[in-house]
Amino acid sequence: MAEELVPENPETPESEEAQPIKQRKNGLYPGVSDELAENMKSGWADTELHGLEPIAQAAHTAARRAALSARFPGERLVIPSGNLKTRSNDTEYAFRASTEYAYLTGDQTHDSVLVLEPKAAGGDGHDATVYLLPRSNRENGEFWLNGQGELWVGRRHSLAEAEQLLGIPAKDVRELSAALAEATGPVRNVRGHDAGVEAALTDKVTAERDEELRVFLSEARLVKDAFEISELQKACDATARGFEDVVKVLDKAEATSERYIEGTFFLRARVDGNDIGYGSICAAGPHATTLHWVRNDGPVRSGELLLLDAGVETDQLYTADVTRTLPINGTFSPLQRKIYDAVYEAQEAGIAAVKPGGAFRDFHDAAQRVLAEKLVEWGLLGDLSVEKVLELGLQRRWTLHGTGHMLGMDVHDCAAARTEAYVSGTLEPGVCLTVEPGLYFQADDLTVPEEYRGIGVRIEDDILVTEDGNRNLSDSLPRRADEVEAWMAGLKG
Repeated sequence: MAEELVPENPETPESEEAQPIKQRKNGLYPGVSDELAENMKSGWADTELHGLEPIAQAAHTAARRAALSARFPGERLVIPSGNLKTRSNDTEYAFRASTEYAYLTGDQTHDSVLVLEPKAAGGDGHDATVYLLPRSNRENGEFWLNGQGELWVGRRHSLAEAEQLLGIPAKDVRELSAALAEATGPVRNVRGHDAGVEAALTDKVTAERDEELRVFLSEARLVKDAFEISELQKACDATARGFEDVVKVLDKAEATSERYIEGTFFLRARVDGNDIGYGSICAAGPHATTLHWVRNDGPVRSGELLLLDAGVETDQLYTADVTRTLPINGTFSPLQRKIYDAVYEAQEAGIAAVKPGGAFRDFHDAAQRVLAEKLVEWGLLGDLSVEKVLELGLQRRWTLHGTGHMLGMDVHDCAAARTEAYVSGTLEPGVCLTVEPGLYFQADDLTVPEEYRGIGVRIEDDILVTEDGNRNLSDSLPRRADEVEAWMAGLKG
């Protein structure tokens, strides 16, 4: 990796704009002569792009901004994309724009901010402006002497190009702090993404008002529009291909570790999308009983189960969230199949409860009842009735988690929504959620027979609420035990 020709504490674009490069000497940029600096200013072709088509979701993002405008009339609304985060020393993590910003603009660039300004003279609505980093300046050398200059990290769109693509007027983000500092009237900001924006708004916002903005934007995503549904289907289809990739290399994983499974799925995510939507859970053997096993450094052994919970995130940042529990050698043992079939039956009951007009909690209750029935049937809860077990929640020793959650741009989407709008809410067409019951018998659980210990099973699919029921977006992956075995045999053959 090349080392940038920059000082240890490179100047910000603002200071570089104000100070020509030929005046910055005395060792600040070692090895840069006046002659080289002058040479680098010229001889570059004009690469401005013209006649660009708007991004595919431009009409949808405009509608989302209109809904936001209607909810907060007369108030300035500030939604940042976020900044780069240091991984170590002078390297950064790959940037992922804040969900709120990407949802409202379709843009994914760092250090960007969407501002909705109330219309002047008491007019209705807002004027939207997206504040972005413009093309790197070649006159002052920023494009090659700054670590984030285009020579180092690649070309970015000009403000004019961004306007064509996003359908939003664009301005230089380096002008924003001063503009916000001078702003009057009520302001709301989505916090936690840009410390500079928050500093400029210190005396203009309150935590309570900012939280109301965050909650509204979270609840706005409860019902997906046509573009979002298309992206979620794309994510599920790519995820299914990733699961197929994994089955084909299980023999190589046995020779190495769970890391081989993790890397195989990650390759699919990067080829067919932007990234993984969350840390892949590649849990073999007893690791399957750990809900968020993301170390993925354990052995993969024939005769045990692999619990693979993974999702591809599309280029537009919508993620799938799918789990399959697979027999590593391709065939379930009788006990593995008994436990697997119980979870499958619970998932079937849960999916059947997902329908418009139903309560969000219905699918969880339906799945938990089936699992409680199985645990009682197997004699793991003494002589208690199913009703008593459910009343006391005793099944949760082995079911552990809720049966699902909203899904979208975040794997646990709409997380800031109010309880009455989400967990205690009512399902309607366009809602997308997961249904993912499981049974987990810990390796050290002395309350179950020894042969159960170390077995974990989860089955998870992404379910869209439709006008007349639901649609399983991830149904290209088999779920029934016999179908799973036949599917694996076909891929390995």
